[in-house]
Amino acid sequence: MRTQEEIRRITRLTSTETGADGGRGYLYGLDARKPHKPAVVVWSWGDGWDHVSVSFYDRCPAWDEMCRVKDLFFYPEEMCVEYHPAHEDYVNIHPYCLHIWRKQDGEMPKPPKYMV
Repeated sequence: MRTQEEIRRITRLTSTETGADGGRGYLYGLDARKPHKPAVVVWSWGDGWDHVSVSFYDRCPAWDEMCRVKDLFFYPEEMCVEYHPAHEDYVNIHPYCLHIWRKQDGEMPKPPKYMV
């Protein structure tokens, strides 16, 4: 995951809160149809995981928007995932929020390239 200093330099990001373990803010221009309408982003790196959540107040982020967020917050060579947990592990605090995760230690398992 990019450093806090690199994240601060994202030009379309207005940080509202930052700390030793991450931050929170508004990312403008993610919705190409409504560039003035921000997405809420929360980023963190704790307990062995890098994490970014993205939400709009009225809809889930689209795949291409999540790809842009991944490119802004993570390095190109880093593999990240969006998990679909077992139903018993669901936590749904916001109905339009999606998450990107990356394990900090060790390589994340992935299927063969031809299957992706």
